[in-house]
Amino acid sequence: MSLLLRAATVDDAEAVMRLHLRCHEEAYGRHLPPEFFEMRRNTLDGRIETLRQGITAGHIPTVAYDAAGLVGVAASGASEDPEAPAPVELRMIYTLARVHGSGAGQLLLDALIGRGAAFLWVLEDNPRAQAFYAKNGFVADGTTDRMDDTWHNLPTVRMVRAAAGGSSTTLER
Repeated sequence: MSLLLRAATVDDAEAVMRLHLRCHEEAYGRHLPPEFFEMRRNTLDGRIETLRQGITAGHIPTVAYDAAGLVGVAASGASEDPEAPAPVELRMIYTLARVHGSGAGQLLLDALIGRGAAFLWVLEDNPRAQAFYAKNGFVADGTTDRMDDTWHNLPTVRMVRAAAGGSSTTLER
């Protein structure tokens, strides 16, 4: 399987948001009731438009794709939290279950933050994701939070990584 990365375009917004929804269904289906996913499907058009506006404004996610189409999406950026433990926040990495173990997540992570210092939030009950981040030098720092009511207040943990040394490779835009 050959995986490639590129910056998403405005024309990708619908495909990216459909991928995002499918990844949520695969990753969080055991955590959230069917009504949550029904609500996400019913509000998809608005999220597509929000993504289009975000891409136009320069908030551009990175997508992974293979011969069959998009298989992953990721985004990072400067933290907006003055108390952040690192300057960069990894905001999301989602890949379809069919490419788990293929290296898609690693490609996305490396392209977005390289070996630089960063932090992220992950569901407390998501051992697969936590193991992936731990393999990449992230450590839970003991800070916890809860997602909002829409997400049924699922508990999250913060993971932090110091710069790994050497040069930091990121995807150029």
